[in-house]
Amino acid sequence: MSKKTSAGVAALASKVLTNSNSSATAKQLAGSALSQVNKGNQTGSKMEDVAAKVLDSPKYSDTTKTLAGSVLSQSIKDR
Repeated sequence: MSKKTSAGVAALASKVLTNSNSSATAKQLAGSALSQVNKGNQTGSKMEDVAAKVLDSPKYSDTTKTLAGSVLSQSIKDR
């Protein structure tokens, strides 16, 4: 069974993508999260790396970390 992005995280991702002040990293994570809303897509290795770096760094906002956590939770477990 594949995981899907929750409605709350999807709404957050949508706000990030429409906010001109959002960082490129936040927008990248938001796009990945939205791609997993209904399709059951899994996070690829490149996005796993981006999400892991965000979670390990104090410089990112809580919003960006929330998106990173969602994206990382939908990664392929065997990797």
